This record gives sequence, structure tokens and C-alpha cells, in this order.
Amino acid sequence: MRRSRAAWVAVVLAGTALGTTTVAADAAPVTDARSTVGHAAASGTACPTGWGSLGKTRDAGTTTPVKDVRTGRHACFDRLVVDVPGARAGRLGYFVRYVDLLHQDGSGRPIAVGGGAVLEVRVAAPGYQPETGDSTYPGRTGRPLPGVDLTGYRTFRDTRFAGSFEGETQLGLGVRARLPFRVLAQDGRVVVDVAHSWSGTR
Repeated sequence: MRRSRAAWVAVVLAGTALGTTTVAADAAPVTDARSTVGHAAASGTACPTGWGSLGKTRDAGTTTPVKDVRTGRHACFDRLVVDVPGARAGRLGYFVRYVDLLHQDGSGRPIAVGGGAVLEVRVAAPGYQPETGDSTYPGRTGRPLPGVDLTGYRTFRDTRFAGSFEGETQLGLGVRARLPFRVLAQDGRVVVDVAHSWSGTR
């Protein structure tokens, strides 16, 4: 009995680990978002709906610089994370909206972004050290985000760095279609989740 119980526990733990690999493959440890949505998807409940596709804004700003941009896959959505280590959630502002064409701040230069629709992502944090002007994020204007591989993503199709101008970092995110999205400001990061569908199904 003890041996069979130990074997059962081992199977459950192995299954839990596999589930974590699949569901929690997010780019950053966003506990509230992952635990709520991840468990819902795992239990067969529909994915969250009601995010909408209208622009989302949070009025705030920080001089703490952007250090990294990452992506991750979730059962219900694809995720983009802009890392601003040391910045408090209350100081992280953003402006995220669908655009017909991404234009670089300052120069107005158009930047081509692949996909059926384009999200402009602006985070109110510089991609450089304000005191020196030295870059803190290695993105190159008009080029894909360094280190980001979108192979196998259901929603994301392309990423582009548009630059950092007057304390804001601007990105282009190409997605499959104009899909609902949400934006979360948390300590040290801004998170953009784009749903896989409008229907709330996985």
C-alpha cells in the first residue's frame, strides 16, 4: 500500500511539473495573472474575456530604465513583458493601442511590423540611463527585439524596437489579428497579454 501510494504521489507530482511547464511558460513570474488564468484553463473553464481591443493607458512615469523585453506563451494568451527592474508598479505608465502603421516617436519614421494587426506598446520608462544617455536595452531601431523567438506562438507574429525618446520606450508587436488584450503594471515590469481568440476558448 505504501509503495502504490508513493507511486501515485510521484505520478501526480510529475503531472504537476508538466502542467507548470505548459501553463506557466510566461515570460515573468506574474503570480496573480498566472494562478487565476492558468488554473482556469487547466480545469477546462473558458479563458477570461472582456479585455476588449481599445487602447489602454496608465498615466505615470519613471526614470528607472528598461533592461529587457521578453515574451512567453500561455494556454489562453501570448505575453510580452517589459522589464524595468527597481520601478514600483505605481510609477509605471503605459499606452498600448492598435495602429494601422507604427511611427517612430520623434522622427515619425514608419516601421514595418509583420502580422494581421499591429499593437504599439509604449512604456513610460527610458531605454537608457538618464544621467549619461548610455543604452540599457540593446534594441536597434526597426529591428526585431533581441533574444525574442516567436516560433510556435499562437497570437504573436513579429516584434520591432521603435526606440526610446523623451523618457518613453516604444515597441511594435505584430499579432495574428485584432484580438483583445490587457495590460498590467506590476513592480519591475509592464505586462501585455494578447488573447488567442475573441470567444474565450483556448
